[in-house]
Amino acid sequence: MARAPLPPFHEDLAAAEAELWRLLAAGVERGRSAFHTPSLATVDAEGRPRVRTVVLRAAERAGGTLRIHCDRRSDKAGELAARSACALHAYDPETAVQIRIEGTATLHTDDAVADDAWRASLPMSRVCYGIDPAPGTALPRGGAYALPDADDAINVGRPRFCALLVRAERLDFLYLDRRGHRRAGWRRTGEGGWTGTWLAP
Repeated sequence: MARAPLPPFHEDLAAAEAELWRLLAAGVERGRSAFHTPSLATVDAEGRPRVRTVVLRAAERAGGTLRIHCDRRSDKAGELAARSACALHAYDPETAVQIRIEGTATLHTDDAVADDAWRASLPMSRVCYGIDPAPGTALPRGGAYALPDADDAINVGRPRFCALLVRAERLDFLYLDRRGHRRAGWRRTGEGGWTGTWLAP
């Protein structure tokens, strides 16, 4: 049985970068894509790494930015407010591609970025930001928390909502194939420029 031909990006660095951003953009739209739910790594006050799954809400190739949402009361919001350095990681077995992104995050709570992100959020997502007590609070039992009614979610959830914009500084793309793995990396060189190179996988 003949194997599928190798993808164009297998020997084309520019095509590999385009594929990285194509997969991220598709992940924003496709809930079942592995790139829809990457892992976000931060550093806590003691210098320890923290990681959790997030939902990718936007990926903009032109500016090299990604957007995720969180509760401003959460640990990740506090950690990023103190230390903006962060990293995102996702691996998709369907495409055999791993993407890693290192960058810095800015928190948007009471500005146009947050307002636009809130307006674009689904009602079921808005309800999550109205949870009481705050995320990570110790509970006497598993269900000892409350969610607002859907009608009240805008009033309760919006003040707790935060949009995180990650400005990518380094990109890493790994494609796995028995005929030859391919790995490439890019570093931001200016406001819109990137320098890329092939890397040993």
